[in-house]
Amino acid sequence: MDNNSNTYLESKPRYEILDGLRGVAAMGVVMFHMMECYPHEINRWVMPHGFMSVDFFFALSGIVLGYAYDDRWDRMSTWGFFKRRLTRLQPMAIMGVLVGVCFFYYSGGPTFNLVDSTPWYMLLLEALLLMCMIQLPKSMDIRGWGELTSINGPIWTLIYEYVANILYALFLRRTGKVVLAVIVAFCALLSADTCLQLNLWGNLIDTNFQYTINGGFICDPEHIYRAMVRLMFPFTMGLLLSRIGHYISIKGGFVVASLLIIAMVSTPLLGDWNPVYEGIFELCCILLLFPLILSIGAGSKLKGKRTSKVCIFLGQLSFPLYITHYPILYMHMSWAETHMDSPLSTHIFVGVVTTLMAIGLAWASLKVYDEPVRNWLKEHWLKR
Repeated sequence: MDNNSNTYLESKPRYEILDGLRGVAAMGVVMFHMMECYPHEINRWVMPHGFMSVDFFFALSGIVLGYAYDDRWDRMSTWGFFKRRLTRLQPMAIMGVLVGVCFFYYSGGPTFNLVDSTPWYMLLLEALLLMCMIQLPKSMDIRGWGELTSINGPIWTLIYEYVANILYALFLRRTGKVVLAVIVAFCALLSADTCLQLNLWGNLIDTNFQYTINGGFICDPEHIYRAMVRLMFPFTMGLLLSRIGHYISIKGGFVVASLLIIAMVSTPLLGDWNPVYEGIFELCCILLLFPLILSIGAGSKLKGKRTSKVCIFLGQLSFPLYITHYPILYMHMSWAETHMDSPLSTHIFVGVVTTLMAIGLAWASLKVYDEPVRNWLKEHWLKR
């Protein structure tokens, strides 16, 4: 890639509102994981749908990749695309693994019953594998939850983000709108299969994940299917929306779209009344609410420097916060389990402090590590 094409690849303006919405969704994930520390009677009411921010991230990825790269393939090679995506994603992915290693042994206890018995060399081996974005089977679980990325849970979504990038570069970028629309429709059917427990293929057998889109963070056939379902409709829908290019422009678009995300993640779990209600709610969010939020975010304009600064800050914070916060939350889970009888005010105080720690770590990771490393890679690798 020559310098002129590299300059062109940097020239497109960003969707600042979508950047801000990514930050709002990231905070929803943090609060969801915070509430996982407490009994079901609490977490079913407070940010119980924060896990759906993951699906929204995939939708954001689809619309942003389509906008950023669809018209650039005449001057950019497939390897050039992968180099740019590696530069954007991999430094912080490595940081997420390193943070998980540093905090790992501080989160032992009854909740994570394998931590204390895990030898250090096994921890380092798994860290190396995760830096290479390799899924780990249940037999290599070192925490006790059976996760495929048990050092730092959210890294599993980054593995599938890479899957989306590969599918886009090798296949989806070549499809027209009609073919892509057919793919989106089929992926919508797969989302309905999971949310409504249609079980079209007879593979949905985990009783802990019925009538929900949740799952995908375990390395077994069912959860690999769940992960691909969570990825494919939001991602292809966002990509199709970017190609159609007809968006909704409203006054205060960032505020409206943010409130829609907050309403989604904070809606109480409906499965305790009827599991079908929960599945219908999640499916409606994925099929209807996500396109609406993306359309508002891409079509509306920011008014005022203050709102622009908020969106820029949230956008910059979103990825570092998402990928580094969970190791700190692991410690909070262990603390909460052994201090459940502490006063409510103490739990609130510790929760606020933990959240501020996560935000501080994310911002420091961005400024001290991620941005300098990505700038170095741009100068010494991308321009070569």
